[in-house]
Amino acid sequence: MIEFGSASSRKVIKVLEEAGYEAVFVGGSVRDYLLGKDASDIDIATSASPEEVKQVFPNTIDVGIEHGTVLVLMDREPIEVTTYRTESTYTDHRRPDEVKFVKSLNEDLRRRDFTINALALTVTGELIDPFGGRDDLKGQVIRAVGNAHDRFMEDALRMVRAVRFASVLGFEVEANTRQAISVNAETIRHVSVERIKVEMDKLMKGKEPNRGFALIAETGLSRHLPLFPQDIRIISESVPYESALEGWAALMLSGGFSASELARAYKLSNHEKDFLSAVQASFDRRQMECYTTDDYYRFTFNVLCAAEKIWQAFNPSESGITQHEIAMKQSELPIRSKEELRVNGKDLMAWTGQRGGPWLGEWMNRIEKSVLHRKCPNDTEKIKEWFLSEYKRQE
Repeated sequence: MIEFGSASSRKVIKVLEEAGYEAVFVGGSVRDYLLGKDASDIDIATSASPEEVKQVFPNTIDVGIEHGTVLVLMDREPIEVTTYRTESTYTDHRRPDEVKFVKSLNEDLRRRDFTINALALTVTGELIDPFGGRDDLKGQVIRAVGNAHDRFMEDALRMVRAVRFASVLGFEVEANTRQAISVNAETIRHVSVERIKVEMDKLMKGKEPNRGFALIAETGLSRHLPLFPQDIRIISESVPYESALEGWAALMLSGGFSASELARAYKLSNHEKDFLSAVQASFDRRQMECYTTDDYYRFTFNVLCAAEKIWQAFNPSESGITQHEIAMKQSELPIRSKEELRVNGKDLMAWTGQRGGPWLGEWMNRIEKSVLHRKCPNDTEKIKEWFLSEYKRQE
């Protein structure tokens, strides 16, 4: 047996073979293995039907049995096993009208999106490559399996997947495949925004997101995505991204969208929306002047770095601030949050003999600002001295 996948996944294949069925590794994990990368998301395909898989293994979970997938628990490790299948027409450009289980691996591989993903590997190391996927890996080409138009009519998301692979792998999209994206671009509207978001996240974290952005613009996908800037200069000049969120921030600012608009269009999480809102606010401050002590205190390192990178893309002739400089400025702050203050509301009530109320929040804010701007050291006795002096002055 080869040293591919986990010992548990190899054991699953051997058990299926001993039971009289075919079983192989398939898909992206095989592609990554051939590229010399760590293979993740190990998938196994088999000639056994879902019911036959369940008969072979004592511990299974039905996770997508209507599509032929059974989760096998082997030595406490969950392994996905999917029956060879073909798919009928895709009326809605999203999901097959019917899934049919088959006994032929070639038929199963024929339904896959790109040649580089239509690969299988036996447990002994034999590569099964009916559509030239290995050659396309060597040539760094993304090519649809069979007729590209048919593949995209089946599932329109495959167009965005092609763009994503161009970014992640740094490959070219083959001419016929690229042309088919242009012809079918409008059908991306049939795909749920959640599925598009997943692919866009991966695109933005790729090694060449510029390649992906250019393809989106040149093929016309940009006109049919929920929100996408028609001018990609800014997002192209602000790469690479430290995170997908940084990519979304560049997309937002380059397109002139608000965080709320983008969050609504792509159904972003509250955390993602908050990050984009913070980048927008930081970027707006940077447009007016260089960051101040208050800005370094208010915004996180990641937010400031994202805003600065995008600001520099908008202002290439201006002197920018490096990540090191941002980190140094923040490290020099006397406090990084109100929680670091050496006093709290109970102290203020004890010192004044007053009950709680709105005044507490107001004075804590004043103390926070005084310590931040070094008018008072972050020391309990020093803060008490400063506070009582200021408090009595206003009585």
